[in-house]
Amino acid sequence: MAFEHKSVLLEETVDSLNIKPDGIYVDGTLGGGGHAFEVCSRLGEKGRLIGIDQDADAIRAASERLSVFGDRVTVVRNNYVNIAEVLASLGIEKVDGIYLDLGVSSYQLDTAERGFTYREEDAPLDMRMDQRGSETAADIVNTYSESELYRIIRDYGEDRFAKNIAKHIVKRRQEKLFETAGELAETIRAAIPARVRATGGHPAKRTFQAIRIELNHELDVLENSIDRMIDFLNPGGRLSIITFHSLEDRIVKNRFRINENPCTCPPEFPVCMCGKKSKGRVITRKPIVPTEKELEENKRSKSSKLRVFERS
Repeated sequence: MAFEHKSVLLEETVDSLNIKPDGIYVDGTLGGGGHAFEVCSRLGEKGRLIGIDQDADAIRAASERLSVFGDRVTVVRNNYVNIAEVLASLGIEKVDGIYLDLGVSSYQLDTAERGFTYREEDAPLDMRMDQRGSETAADIVNTYSESELYRIIRDYGEDRFAKNIAKHIVKRRQEKLFETAGELAETIRAAIPARVRATGGHPAKRTFQAIRIELNHELDVLENSIDRMIDFLNPGGRLSIITFHSLEDRIVKNRFRINENPCTCPPEFPVCMCGKKSKGRVITRKPIVPTEKELEENKRSKSSKLRVFERS
C-alpha cells in the first residue's frame, strides 16, 4: 500500500509558522510529508527543512515526495524527543520553527499488518511506531497485570469501563494468549454493556488508543520535548502542535502556559523573586480547529486542535 495521509489543518499549521524564505524549520513528525511539502514550497534557495520520523515507511514516502526540493531537505529517522541530538549532528544551533502532527497516519491505520486498527480481525497486535523496537502491543496485552491494564485504559483511553475491560482481558488470556486485533476487540466488546455498545462508537477504540500510547510512550515523549523545542527557537520562531485527544492537548496547553509564565512565586508577592523568565507567548488562546469544509472532506480531522507558541 502506498503511504497516503491527508494532512490535517494544513494551511493553518503552515501559516502559523510565519515562514521566512531563508529560515530553518523542523518537522518532528514527518509522516508522508504533507505539511513538509507546503513548508518547502514557501522556502527560498537558502531555506532548509529537517524532517524527523521514526517510521521507516514514512521516511521512504516523504523522501520521495520531497526529493524535488533537493538539498533543502534533510530527512532523519529518529524520534522528535531526540531533537537536540538530531540538530547537533547537523551543526544547527537554532531554528525558526518546529511543528508536530501527533496523529496516527491514515497509512498506519489502514495497513492491517501494522496492527493499529481494531477493524481488521486478523491484524497482528503490533502498534509499533518504530518497528525497530522489540516490544509490541501483544506484549502489553499478554503480560501487564490487571491493575496495570486498568491504569492505562483508564488514563490513556479515558474509558469508564476500564476496570471491566482489564478483568476480561486477563481472564481471556488465561485460556489463550492474544495474537490478533479481532481477539482483543471481541474481548473488549464483551466487557461493555450492550446498551452502551448500541449507542457509542466502536467499543475497542479507546482501549486500542490506550495500548498504542503506552507502547510508544507518546505522552512522555511529548511532555519531555516541548520545553527543549522552545529552547531551540530563534526569537520570533514558533512551535506549532496538532493534537488529537484531550490528554495530548492538555499537555501542550499546560507546557505552553508555563513557558509563557514560569513564575512560581506566591501570588501575594509584590515582585517576582524566583527569577524564572518567560520564554515567549502563547499565540492561540483558544486552539485552532478544522473548518466545516475540512471536516466534510476528512473525517479523521474531527478531534484535531492546533496550538502555537512564539519565542521571545
